[in-house]
Amino acid sequence: VPPFLLLPPHFLLRVFSLLVCPSLHLQEVHGSRETIGKISVASKLMWCSAAADVLFLIDGSHSIGKGSFERSKHFAITVCDALDIGPERVRVGALQFGSTPHLEFPLDSLPTRQEVKAKIKRMVFKYLGGWRDGLAVKRLPVNPKDPGLRLNSPGRWNFLPRWEELLTLASEPKEQYVLSAEHVEDATNGLLSTLSSLDLCTTAVPGCRVEAHPCERKTLETTRELAGNALCWRGSRWADAVLAVRCPFYSWKRVFLTHPATCYRTTCPGPCDSRPCQNGGTCIPEGLDRYHCLCPLAFGGEANCAPKLSLECRIDVLFLLDSSAATAPEGFLRAKAFVKRFVQAVLSEESRARVGVASYSREFVVAVPVGEYQDVPDLIRNLDSIPFRGGPTLTGNALRQAAEHGFGSATWTGQDRPRRVVVLLTEAHSQDAVAGPARRARARELLVLGLGSEAVRAELEEATGSAKHVMVYAEPQDLFNHIPELQGMLCSRPRPGCPAQSLDLVFLLDASASVGPENFAQLQSFVRSCVLQFDVNADVTQVGLVVYGGQVQTAFGLDAHLTQAAVLRAVSQAPYLGGVGSAGTALLHIHGKVMTVQKGARPGVPKAVVMITGGRGAEDAAAPAQQLRNNGISVLVVSVGPVLREAVRRLAGPRDALIHVAAYTDLRFHQDVLIEWICGEAKRPVNLCKPSPCMNEGTCVLRNSSYRCECRGGWEGPHCGNRVLRGDAPKARGIHQEPAGGHQLLNSQHVLGHPGS
Repeated sequence: VPPFLLLPPHFLLRVFSLLVCPSLHLQEVHGSRETIGKISVASKLMWCSAAADVLFLIDGSHSIGKGSFERSKHFAITVCDALDIGPERVRVGALQFGSTPHLEFPLDSLPTRQEVKAKIKRMVFKYLGGWRDGLAVKRLPVNPKDPGLRLNSPGRWNFLPRWEELLTLASEPKEQYVLSAEHVEDATNGLLSTLSSLDLCTTAVPGCRVEAHPCERKTLETTRELAGNALCWRGSRWADAVLAVRCPFYSWKRVFLTHPATCYRTTCPGPCDSRPCQNGGTCIPEGLDRYHCLCPLAFGGEANCAPKLSLECRIDVLFLLDSSAATAPEGFLRAKAFVKRFVQAVLSEESRARVGVASYSREFVVAVPVGEYQDVPDLIRNLDSIPFRGGPTLTGNALRQAAEHGFGSATWTGQDRPRRVVVLLTEAHSQDAVAGPARRARARELLVLGLGSEAVRAELEEATGSAKHVMVYAEPQDLFNHIPELQGMLCSRPRPGCPAQSLDLVFLLDASASVGPENFAQLQSFVRSCVLQFDVNADVTQVGLVVYGGQVQTAFGLDAHLTQAAVLRAVSQAPYLGGVGSAGTALLHIHGKVMTVQKGARPGVPKAVVMITGGRGAEDAAAPAQQLRNNGISVLVVSVGPVLREAVRRLAGPRDALIHVAAYTDLRFHQDVLIEWICGEAKRPVNLCKPSPCMNEGTCVLRNSSYRCECRGGWEGPHCGNRVLRGDAPKARGIHQEPAGGHQLLNSQHVLGHPGS
């Protein structure tokens, strides 16, 4: 390879100005106001760090004038802001030319951007005679041992009267290497866009790209026009004759001629891409993530031209923004823009809501503490300063940190405590587990709402615990349409309980000496509060209660009390047992003597056990709990105490069905999470033969959408519960089971015959 091919590229930037009225538009880029704004913004986002030599040729002839010379200097300084100037990267020099060239500083003299800009700023207009670009190029002080210098390279700022002369100087393709612009930002964008096509410059923000835009180039030229005809006298062939004829006469005037052209400019995603202005408002970008709306008269007083929403409820809201590499800078900026528009739309001086903002990737950072801002503009200024961090997407860790540290250290009790909400905004899949941390966050009485792309819907449902708390969008611009929906979610309380969902529910309470009578009373109170959330009757929810200590006792079975009031009274009368408890023995008791058809359990109905324990006596419980799960009965463990014992963790099973509560007095704060879990289990598909509805060692056989019991000798009936009279029956008989007790086995929530958990 010839050695000169390994040298860095060189560029001559010839900067000219035309001495004309500055109000005349000599070039126009045809595009919307938004596109022009994007060009202006993109000029500040571009960065050139490849090895290159850049030499500015600045017109210093007397015909230019000092004003145009200063404007040329300003353009050169603006270009330098995008150059990674240094000995090993971009080297910059400058030459002032006219009738004679004057080298201001060579390429290798100034090693930093600050020094280059300062030197250009100090350049003095030298009035170097008439403009002679060709002479400037010929006398250019170039090291002759450096053949990598290219003389025909880009750029122009503003127009010269003789456009053809510029075309002869520029490299091919001419339309890219002869650049014209009236404004500095447009000129800078055009130049750096050309350098981007040579892989010398890039944009600092993903999504920016070089695009062709239609332009009109206007040149000022003198033209001749026919003004009319007049008599003129001509000589004749005859000496004594004069010939009078009509002759044309012309006038000369200066006109602008329009030439269609193509401009290459870089545009970046802007705040108006998401169409934030409603009701016919016009979006005006003011930066990469700032804008304002020109609104119709009826909506002129509100941000985004939207009718004013409000947060009248007393609430603390923490917006949790994904700042990970997978979301990318544009996704993070979109999330920040959403929060800004939301607070502008819903917060006012009368609002009782307080807002904070945190971001996360590898680390969780509270950028704006909840309520610690002076007013909405102050909140937005703080929001603007939150940086994009990159790194892994650790949503689970962020939810845990938000629950523990997101709302400050203030303690609230009873009715004084405002409702606390975490609004999670993400477009990326988490790289750590979400379900456990999310459940524990909700156990702290946090409402978790999720807002993100369609791709992460399932993960948002896992984080929030409910599909009703998730908002998704298919296209990024649709994100902002969810502002009214989010406002409605924040100030509405979801209806508790599982209306119209059938369930056989058994509470298992630790009544051992390790709990004590006072704490056992707290357990009774908590169970009564939970029962209030359910419609108790023989067709919907049946409730049973088992207590264990020195012995195991069924306080009341599933079919013992068929009204809510009766169940509440029976819970209050449950006995405290004392002694040393065995959770394993209690779970086996439920399996064999409570969750059975003969004790009131209904075939085809979801079944759940909620075990509340102080943590002791659980060493033998993991296997019985798994036996229940294998037979289609869900088990949730509520562990109370400052320490979560390993035996209890094993008891919770592979689905991590566990709620840890620090103290018995805190149980009430975890009720919503418990109810959510129960309602979720009520929707799970059931297997009609798990647990087996057949008594007396009968065998359950699935049949179409139902089942039948094949009874052993001596028994008959739907569940093999009737003795056969002597000499009246074969050894086994099968009976088809129909729905009992008015309960409909076939419904939209349960898949009959589907294997259970």
